[in-house]
Amino acid sequence: MTESAVKKTKISKKVKIKSAKGLMEILPKSGARGAGGQISVRHIGGRHKRLYRKIDFKRDKFGVEARTAAIEYDPNRNTKIALLYYTDGEKRYILAPIGLETGDKIISGEKVEVKPGNTMPLKNIPIGVQVHNVELTPGKGGQVARSAGSVATVAAKEGTSAHLRLPSGELRKVSIEGLATIGQLGNLNWKNIPVGKAGRTRHRGIRPTVRGVAMSPRDHPHGGGEGRSGIGRSSPLSPTGKRTLGKKTRKQKPSDKLILERRK
Repeated sequence: MTESAVKKTKISKKVKIKSAKGLMEILPKSGARGAGGQISVRHIGGRHKRLYRKIDFKRDKFGVEARTAAIEYDPNRNTKIALLYYTDGEKRYILAPIGLETGDKIISGEKVEVKPGNTMPLKNIPIGVQVHNVELTPGKGGQVARSAGSVATVAAKEGTSAHLRLPSGELRKVSIEGLATIGQLGNLNWKNIPVGKAGRTRHRGIRPTVRGVAMSPRDHPHGGGEGRSGIGRSSPLSPTGKRTLGKKTRKQKPSDKLILERRK
């Protein structure tokens, strides 16, 4: 057998996992402009064309075991995702925690093994276990601890609530009926990756930010003046004229009563 034939044989033995087409859809671009064409959000535009991967944040397929077919890159988030093949033939994407590898078996249920990737209600998760993709409203899907390296810790249980220590340091009450996935999300060093060039930021859809004092008076309250000048007022303002220092902008929410300890 010739050397080229040996190479062809080796290549043919490689098995490539193709992402499920039904789990992707076109992600439209708006350029942060409304129906009238005016910019509604600044510093957004361009971006590389990409497809949106439909992630299963609910993990509500109880009692059906799944095999991890592949760990993939997702351009829409900073953590890796895992492609699952369920025993009934269905395919789904989930967020990939640390320790989940290709070929591993995971499952969702009321009482399942406490290992990375498995999902169960908070009432059945032991105290001190690290979780991610936590539901704030049972049945709505995970809303907390979904980015790279994020993890929440089950600190205590009291009546119908569980106390969660969130990534921000906040201690919060959550319904014990809500689902959570065991483990910490991977790709811990994503924030340490150097951007390298301006074009990489533009590929992400982020346009440059210009200082207000470098603009003209018609474009920003800080603009105008001869040479390098200050803002010319007692308090800095946003481009729309709103105060940006000292003015409280946080609105009270009904869920504030569930916060036991504020974030650090």
